[in-house]
Amino acid sequence: MRKIYLALLLLAFNLSAQEVYASFFVKAIQDATLAFNAGGVIKKMDVDVSSRVKKGALLAELYNEDSRALLSLAKADVDKAEVTLKYAQRDYEREEKVKHLVDEARFDKFALAYESAKTSLQSAKANLTYREALYKKTALYAPFDGVIYEKNAEVGDVVTEMQPKSVFKIQSQERRKLILEFDQKYWSIVKVDQTFKYKIDGDVREYSGVISKIYPHVNEQNRKLIAEVEVKEFLVGLFGDGYILTDSKK
Repeated sequence: MRKIYLALLLLAFNLSAQEVYASFFVKAIQDATLAFNAGGVIKKMDVDVSSRVKKGALLAELYNEDSRALLSLAKADVDKAEVTLKYAQRDYEREEKVKHLVDEARFDKFALAYESAKTSLQSAKANLTYREALYKKTALYAPFDGVIYEKNAEVGDVVTEMQPKSVFKIQSQERRKLILEFDQKYWSIVKVDQTFKYKIDGDVREYSGVISKIYPHVNEQNRKLIAEVEVKEFLVGLFGDGYILTDSKK
């Protein structure tokens, strides 16, 4: 009887502390393919494969002397429009003080000049914004802190806006995630914050992480559920397997 009791107790423990097998591969937390949003010839490239970059760093640039010149003209037009508005406003305010003494048509003339100057300044600023946007398209910047892991263009290459060409691929420097796959039958017992103990293929060491996300659907092709575990420093593309401890919580 004692043996039966112990067997039942052990069975109950195993059910409550079930370990769910999961295989995984390593992905970067952030990963992006970078391309110019404009056409032209690549003038310079400031980074290469394995370059570590900060968010906003200039990576590559097209020949853009024409865009730069048009941008300078747009800035000059704004300056000119601001001066014109300044004097038009001064004239209008001076005439407004004595409008009861002057001909109405004369006052309307200054009012019209003032409104036209305001409109011209708005138009000049809009054109400046447009020219700045076009100029920025001739440069490629890092969207986040990361490392360049693929380079697909060289100085002198032609790129087109209609068919953007991948120039660089960038990924987060250290932050990684394990993409876990496990059988759909465990959908009700695998939860966020449970511990995942695992080994990288070819590495005898055992690692431990915590489930941070469970995808809300089953893969229709292999009937697997997917979860994520955030980690650091592993090479992207590594794979391995392990067990989710369903009785554990962070």
